[in-house]
Amino acid sequence: MPKVLLIDDDVDLCALLADYLQNDGFDVTAVHDGASGIAALKASGADITVLDVMMPGMGGIETLRKIREMSRVPVVMLSARGDGMDRIVGLELGADDYVPKPCTAREIAARLRAILRRVSGQQESVEKSVTGTVVGPLRISSELRRAEWHGVPLDLTSAEFNLLDALAKKAGQVVSKQTLSQHALGRPLERFDRSVDVHVSNIRQKLGVQPDGRSWIQTVRGMGYQFLKA
Repeated sequence: MPKVLLIDDDVDLCALLADYLQNDGFDVTAVHDGASGIAALKASGADITVLDVMMPGMGGIETLRKIREMSRVPVVMLSARGDGMDRIVGLELGADDYVPKPCTAREIAARLRAILRRVSGQQESVEKSVTGTVVGPLRISSELRRAEWHGVPLDLTSAEFNLLDALAKKAGQVVSKQTLSQHALGRPLERFDRSVDVHVSNIRQKLGVQPDGRSWIQTVRGMGYQFLKA
């Protein structure tokens, strides 16, 4: 049973989500503030975390910052529909996806399963010997969910890995944002959704630039993104 950690000060919402997720096959732990969430993650771990942006005391953004200092566990953030800046900051800090409130338990369960499906290959394929995709200084294995840049392992969130994997496999070609959203987040691209853009920006920072100053990932306006072959 996938272990889910809910961190939200809304006790009633947590109870509703926990009941639904447990009936849907998840092992759920619910806490109601950021400090308790950090403690629970340290104590028992989790396969995935659902984190509310707006909480008293240690808010969701600060909690996410502390989580990323200690773990790469996938994080789905809950945010009010008007909190566009909080969503962007959350994604920049390493959140894998967000769900706007109000939302349904069914929608959250679907998002969790989509992300977990994309990270499950790591354990299933740990003993495989796979060359993977090689593009310039990038070596990436979908099966092992491992990426190296100039021979050094890249520290990527699950969403960042999925995006880079999709771009590397189509190196030299333009990949649409719709395709990237579906591949990385497991959902269609939503109107005014900047999740893909923020994840790509994070990846660019980790890769640096080519000797001529160009980014390895080029924006093709109105179409999508392209990973350069050289």
